[in-house]
Amino acid sequence: MPNSATPTHCPYCALQCGMNLAPTQDGGVAVVERPDFPVNRGALCGKGRTAPAVLASNVRLTSPLVRSGGALVPAGWDEALDRIAEGLGRTRLEHGPDACGVFGGGGLTNEKAYSLGKFARIVLGTSQIDYNGRFCMSSAAAAGMKAFGLDRGLPFPLEDIPKTGCVILVGSNLAETMPPSLRFFNELRENGGTLIVIDPRRTKTAEQADLHLAPRPGTDLALALGLLHLVVAEGRVDEEYVQERTVGWEDARAAAMAHWPEYVERITGVSVPQLRETVRMFCEPEHAMVLTARGPEQQSKGTDTVGAWINLCLATGRAGRPLSGYGCLTGQGNGQGGREHGQKADQLPGYRKLDDPAARRHVADVWGVDPDSLPGPGRSAYELLDALGTDIKSLLLMGSNPVVSAPRAAHIEERIKSLDFLAVCDVVLSETAALADVVLPVTQWAEETGTTTSLEGRVLLRRRAITPPDGVRSDLEVMHELAARLGGESGLEKGFPTDPEEVFEELRRASAGGPADYSGITYRRLAQENGVFWPCPAAPRADDAEDREDTSPAAVAHPGTPRLFLDRFATPDGRARFVPVSHRAAAEEPDEEYPVLLTTGRVVAQYQSGAQTRRVDELNAAAPGPFVELHPRLAARLGAAEGDPVAVVSRRGRAVAPARITTGIRPDTVFMPFHWPGEGRANTLTNPALDPTSRMPEFKACAVRVEAVEP
Repeated sequence: MPNSATPTHCPYCALQCGMNLAPTQDGGVAVVERPDFPVNRGALCGKGRTAPAVLASNVRLTSPLVRSGGALVPAGWDEALDRIAEGLGRTRLEHGPDACGVFGGGGLTNEKAYSLGKFARIVLGTSQIDYNGRFCMSSAAAAGMKAFGLDRGLPFPLEDIPKTGCVILVGSNLAETMPPSLRFFNELRENGGTLIVIDPRRTKTAEQADLHLAPRPGTDLALALGLLHLVVAEGRVDEEYVQERTVGWEDARAAAMAHWPEYVERITGVSVPQLRETVRMFCEPEHAMVLTARGPEQQSKGTDTVGAWINLCLATGRAGRPLSGYGCLTGQGNGQGGREHGQKADQLPGYRKLDDPAARRHVADVWGVDPDSLPGPGRSAYELLDALGTDIKSLLLMGSNPVVSAPRAAHIEERIKSLDFLAVCDVVLSETAALADVVLPVTQWAEETGTTTSLEGRVLLRRRAITPPDGVRSDLEVMHELAARLGGESGLEKGFPTDPEEVFEELRRASAGGPADYSGITYRRLAQENGVFWPCPAAPRADDAEDREDTSPAAVAHPGTPRLFLDRFATPDGRARFVPVSHRAAAEEPDEEYPVLLTTGRVVAQYQSGAQTRRVDELNAAAPGPFVELHPRLAARLGAAEGDPVAVVSRRGRAVAPARITTGIRPDTVFMPFHWPGEGRANTLTNPALDPTSRMPEFKACAVRVEAVEP
């Protein structure tokens, strides 16, 4: 590694792979392997390797843009900030604070997410703030809170996976969504463990599995209940564990017993012998895990679906034991930290609940405001977007591209266009930014310092490696300047420092004592220890003796918590909760007019809405555009050959893309990746039906018909 290289982390998925950035002769940076980081040990996917390409001045924004005569034109920072302050201020004055909306992103650092939540509630006084992480793992978070009293994506580090006996991986194609993680599962199998993959498609991940189950989209809940039924029927319940460490088993058991194997086979399409083999493979080893991702979570019953998989873990004595348990594979780079510190509609920093009086008092004291001045919970992400132009007149948006990523996207695009005022902070001119009244060019990962929290719950330090171009500022500077303009003579901007470490120090105080306690974490520790797992309170552990020989800060500080729940769960009595759930159909089932199911997902060379990755030549060469994956039998009925354009039509719209014909998908299902705008936009079709608890839209199952298109 060159002496001048900067250790940091990838800007993309929640693995947050370690990398070094070395300066290049043209003033940029190049990615160099960083083998000391344990998650990826130097390995990177194509997105990580090419990440610096988005920093190029011909790719990223380098000047504020303001709308003039219907077009976006370059402007100075003062003019752009003044316009935003005027737009938001006018809305607040004419319609009240809740007419101002704020929409954040799961890629924002902890410092920016924290400041954005504070900005919305103190400067604007609005309750209307949420973020695109609501579309990521909110169902898993809700189910984890119900069962365990705490939500952290993985309650154990990734390094535990190769040491367990069996992993059931539900609705994740990690070979494409987070390729460096695949090595943990390969090592699992090398060590004699087994991998079961549950996915309607035979993905690259499913090809690695010892057993692949291909259920009909939207039936994961029935599948989990059928497995639990067999666990009971075959006498595989860990009765001692259930009695000592859980409550609610009898009701959950009764609900599961209504889902007998033959009934589940009819619902899911998974055969009874496969169900029995899954139970055998999962229950026979001493240790086992269930890991879920967007497949079971992005459903209108996603919370109950994840709850059913948690019930399976509890009944078999897996959760809260070494090398075992339930975990969720978070998607976005800071999807975990992004919801812990206040940009979610119902939460305050430290994963505190906004409607908890004690939480309000604690955070208000840190912020120096009256607890009663803090607005209550607001709308969830889709509901907020759906209210644009009606109840919500102006929107400040940071790090998200809902024109491509939101369900029922054509409708959301129209709602955005109907706003009185839209301001967007982004690195590139995304499809959403192109509709804005003001666009601010902000720094991204290599141009700024800040922290993120990975899918393991490991808080990490990203370091600035390069000076941003002239004309580019950080989101923290944006909020500082807007607070100064909107706060008048009050000095509100003093509560919005521009130094990320100063923001993190305040975040530590605000999170202290909360479920996601970061108070014992410092930038110094993050740099020295390759990250720290939360919760990490400021006080040392009780068993830290006062006369320890090593009295360095790292030695006497709390070590962090790589593994949760080994002694007790985060509930008042320390016991996990079984939650009784029953199968119900998807919000929209196939019928004569729309006889096929659509499911959506990602491809390896693109990321999320593609706003950044679609600007990288190497990635576009690998994945140049959308496609429709369909079974040969369905293609034959349409008369469609490989590469022919086909139309997928739902009750919400129509998308057209080339056919990709494969036996690796169910005949009753089609798949589209969601990275592209325009004619092939998959989210034109998706259903915004919401989970009643998590408010997660049903991205993963909707009724469509497929039509041949004349070339």
